[in-house]
Amino acid sequence: MGRVWVYDTTLRDGSQGEGVNFSLQDKLLLTRKLDELGVDFVEGGYPLSNPKDAEYFRAVRDLPLKHTKVAAFGMTRRKNSPAEGDVGLNALLAAETPVVTIVGKTWDFHVTDVLGTTLDENRRMIADSVAFCRAAGREVFYDAEHFFDGYRADPGYALETLRAAAEAGAAVVILCDTNGGTMPERVGEVVAEVRRQLRCEVGIHCHNDCELAVANTLAAVRAGASQVQGTMNGLGERCGNVDLVSVAANLALKYGYEVLTPGSLARLTEASRYVYELANMNFRPGQPFVGASAFAHKGGMHTHAVAKDPTTYEHITPEAVGNERRILVSELSGHSTILAKTTKYQLTHDKALMTAILNRVQDLENEGYEFEAAEASFDLLVKKAAGLYAPWFERRAYRVNIEAGPDGTPVTEATVKLAVGGAVQHTASEGDGPVNALDGALRKALLPSYPRLAEMQLVDYKVRVVNPREGTAARVRVVIESRDRDAVWGTVGVSENVVEASWLALADSIEYKLFKDAEEGK
Repeated sequence: MGRVWVYDTTLRDGSQGEGVNFSLQDKLLLTRKLDELGVDFVEGGYPLSNPKDAEYFRAVRDLPLKHTKVAAFGMTRRKNSPAEGDVGLNALLAAETPVVTIVGKTWDFHVTDVLGTTLDENRRMIADSVAFCRAAGREVFYDAEHFFDGYRADPGYALETLRAAAEAGAAVVILCDTNGGTMPERVGEVVAEVRRQLRCEVGIHCHNDCELAVANTLAAVRAGASQVQGTMNGLGERCGNVDLVSVAANLALKYGYEVLTPGSLARLTEASRYVYELANMNFRPGQPFVGASAFAHKGGMHTHAVAKDPTTYEHITPEAVGNERRILVSELSGHSTILAKTTKYQLTHDKALMTAILNRVQDLENEGYEFEAAEASFDLLVKKAAGLYAPWFERRAYRVNIEAGPDGTPVTEATVKLAVGGAVQHTASEGDGPVNALDGALRKALLPSYPRLAEMQLVDYKVRVVNPREGTAARVRVVIESRDRDAVWGTVGVSENVVEASWLALADSIEYKLFKDAEEGK
C-alpha cells in the first residue's frame, strides 16, 4: 500500500466543538506534539478570524518542527472583487505558512442562496483564489465544502468547481462531507469518480453526524483518496470530525498503508490523552484503540482466555498503539481474573491467597464497592492481603466545618491530623467544598515528606448512592480519578457519610501514588 497524508485540523475545526477552547500556548504545544507524532500537516487556524490565530502564525515560525508543515485556513475571495485586494487572501499570505487551505462552495444551493451569487462567479472565485496563493509560492489545498451534498444535487457543477481549483494550481482537492450524512458506499463511489475526472490528488474530510466518519474516511482512501483530514479524538462541531487516531490506526494496522512516521503508532495513546488534557476534557474510556477500556477484560471466561492467548479477545496488541491491557475486577471475576491481576506480585502460586482476595472483593462489592474504575484501590487491597502493605501515613483525626460567610456564601475548612514518619502533622485548608478542603489539608500535611505529590492532581470525582431506599442514611460510593505526569488511576471509597467515603478514596489515591513512585525508583 502507498502513503496516506494526515492533515490535522484540531486547532481550527476541532476548536469549534462545544466546550473546546485552546489558548495560544495550548495551540503551540499541540503543534509540537503533532509534529512528534509525525502528522504531515497541521491547520493552525484562520488568521483573519481573531487575534489569537494571527499571533499563533507569528509564534509558530519559531518552533523547531521536524516533520509537520503548518497550514493557514481561509475562504475564497469575496464575490465580484479581485483576489489581489481581498483582505482574507492577503491575511493567508501574511501568515507565511508553506501551505494554504482555501474553502469554497460546491453545492449550487449554497452558491445561490447563501453566497447570493451566480454559479459562474463562484467558479471564478475558486480559481482566482487558488491561483493568487499559488502565484505567491504557496502549496494550495482546496476544501470543497458540502461536496457530497453538492454532487447529489448537481454532479456536473460539483465537478466543475473541483476542476476550477485543480486547473488553477491546487495540489489537492479535498471532498468534504460537511453535514456528515453520507453513507460509506456512496463516499467510495463518488471518490472513485472524482479520481477518474481529475489529475490532481484527492483528499477526504468527514464529519461524524451519522457515526460513520471513520468508515467514510476509510472508504475514501480505498477508492483513491491520498489525504485524510480530521481531528485528534474526533473533536469538532456538532458530533465532531473524524477521529484521526482511529483513522491512522486502521489505515496502518488493518490495511497496511504508510501513515505518520515510523514508530509513531506506538505514541497514539499518549498523544490522544495529551489532547484531552490540553482541552480540559475527560478521557473517553470506550474510545477505540486508545481508550482505557479498549483492551479491558472483565468476565472470568474472557480473562481466562486472554491469560492463555490475548488474541482470543483482542484484535491487535495494545502495545501497537501505546495502550495497555487491563483486567477488571468485579463480583463476576473468577480465579483467573485475580491471577491475571496479581502476576506482577508473583503471588499466583498461592491459591489460598487468590481465594481470599476474590472473597474480599465480592464482600466489598456487596457493601457497595466497585473496582472496575478503581484499580488503584484493588492494587492496595492485594498488597494488604499479601502482607506487602505498609502505610505511608496514619490518620489520627479530621474535621470538616461548613459555615455561611458574611455574604451568605458557604465557607468550608478542613483540618487533618496525621502521623507521618514518626511525627504528627496538624494542618488546615479552605476549599470550594468539603472534599476540596480535605484534599488541600491532606496535601499540606504530606508534601514536606513526599514532595512528588505536587505533580499529582485530582481530575474527576463521582458520587453514587448505593442503596437509595435508605434515604438520607444510604451508603454512597465515591470514585476519584487522579493522574500524574505519566499515569492515570482510579480509587474508591464507600460509607454512609460522603466525606468519609471521599477520605477513603483520597487516601487510597495518595498511597497508590507513593507506592507507584517507590516501585519505579523515583
